[in-house]
Amino acid sequence: MDKPLVAQKSPYMYKADKDEKVAWCSCGKSTKQPFCDGSHKGSGFKPLIYDMKSGQGCAFCGCKQTKNSPMCDGSHSKID
Repeated sequence: MDKPLVAQKSPYMYKADKDEKVAWCSCGKSTKQPFCDGSHKGSGFKPLIYDMKSGQGCAFCGCKQTKNSPMCDGSHSKID
């Protein structure tokens, strides 16, 4: 698999309840989107670790095509 799977064609909105490190799924295979569940094993993909502060909200990329990982950059609007 050289290209990630499109998990969804919109961002995943998330707000941290506490300071935490999250592992964003870069392959698109995780069943715990937008976070990694280890489904990438055996591929060339790795999760991206992202530090979040309590109360911080963000839009994680759901299509996995972003040029600003792990944040949504609107790339999903260019997917057929």
